Amino acid sequence: MEQVFSYINQMGAPVMMPILFTIIGLSIGLKFGKSLKSGLYVGVGFVGLGVITGLLTTHYPVPVNKFSEVFGLQLSVFDMGWPAAAAVAYNTLVGALIIPVCLGINFLMVLTKCTRTINIDLWNYWHFAFIGAVAYFVMDHSLAWGYFAAIVCYIITLVMADLTAEKFQGYYSDLKGISIPQPFCQSFTVFAVAINWVLDRIPGFSRLDIDAEGLKKKFGVLGEPIVLGVIVGALIGAFAHINDFYDMEAFRAKTEAAEQMKNPLAVITMTDIWVKYIVKDILFLGVVMGAVMELIPRITKLFIDGLMPISDKTREVVSRKFKGKTIHIGMSPALVIGHPTTLVVSVLLIPVILVLAVVLPGNQFLPVASLAGIFYVFPMILPYTKGNVVKTFIIGLIAMVVGLYFVTSMAPDFTLAANDVFKTTGDTSAKIPFIKEGVQYDAGALDFASSLLSFVIYACVKYLRWIGMGVLTLITLAMMAWNRMRIVRSENQLQ
Repeated sequence: MEQVFSYINQMGAPVMMPILFTIIGLSIGLKFGKSLKSGLYVGVGFVGLGVITGLLTTHYPVPVNKFSEVFGLQLSVFDMGWPAAAAVAYNTLVGALIIPVCLGINFLMVLTKCTRTINIDLWNYWHFAFIGAVAYFVMDHSLAWGYFAAIVCYIITLVMADLTAEKFQGYYSDLKGISIPQPFCQSFTVFAVAINWVLDRIPGFSRLDIDAEGLKKKFGVLGEPIVLGVIVGALIGAFAHINDFYDMEAFRAKTEAAEQMKNPLAVITMTDIWVKYIVKDILFLGVVMGAVMELIPRITKLFIDGLMPISDKTREVVSRKFKGKTIHIGMSPALVIGHPTTLVVSVLLIPVILVLAVVLPGNQFLPVASLAGIFYVFPMILPYTKGNVVKTFIIGLIAMVVGLYFVTSMAPDFTLAANDVFKTTGDTSAKIPFIKEGVQYDAGALDFASSLLSFVIYACVKYLRWIGMGVLTLITLAMMAWNRMRIVRSENQLQ
């Protein structure tokens, strides 16, 4: 079983999900053609999402890294991005069997009325494997501790998916019967509820009720996500050249030397510098960011087209088997990251969080490869802010600032895990670069390492050990019991 699931996991989401969703479709009674088509839409969606978000991680590392150069800082935590976190997750004994273990737990929780969510977002099971893998290494390769952390994370996430399902479905009205059992997204629900409550009690704040459509009406074309993307991308490009503006002659000499390596006769004029290098670079980065803003909603439609037939059929089967009782189908948050408010707030938050990352005392992490993960902060925030751009931005900013410190704190143990995985498997996505010869960066990733849920579990395991295990067990059992009481009471009211 370990070898089979390790092989499936290593194929990646674009291959793994079409196969699994085709099997799921057939098992619930969909025809082969529909099942295959649904699976392929999901697979193609992952490919498209990878290509689009890859635009950020391909074209933005150089200008983003110049942020730290402008401030004269050397941040010690290297952004490995989600591929490294997934590699650490799936290349351990915890990750190898995470899918069958969690599916079994989900099945038992549904039968015992401890959850209403059936989590078929199988690819994102790597999030549970990740915190389990980190706990595994923190506790000196203890498989028991690793599975304990992963299972606690899974159960809490299922309960959170139940608790937020009504809000989620109410806001995303075309996704009835869907919940989001993804721990990274659910971690930000706590921020959304608490901060939104505070903002609602600030006199006059309600006047700032602007959603994405309101921005378009207020600012016209400048309120469009694609245009905002171009503006913010161009500003990042301009800021990356700030040192070059101050010493243009030095930049010209450096550029000419680089060009002469390709062509010894090359002569670079100041006009070339402006037109070929600076203006072109700034405008190109702007268009890239604009492309991301415009294409993500189109890609997410593929997920909806692929997942909805599976969701509808699953709900029909479950309703028949469970005699009309409410069941939520756990899906990927990729379904909703194309929402206009998510896009607008994400593109506004990126430059702000980059600047804060290099000036906040104690932070050692600069998001680069993880920039694409910012879109996943907001799926569970929007239902509580009702799409209010100002509220959503404030909540996202606070959550990300806290997340930077989470990543910095977890970095030494993430590094330990990544080094072990690279040494054992040779997986290059887990290879950490060197700051200089003999001195290695620590490893970090915004994806999941910055979330409240992962950090609380990590801190309880690392610093409290057995006491932490007891605390986490009590919290998990209490949440299960509370959720079961809600479910039973709801079912009794329907009778």
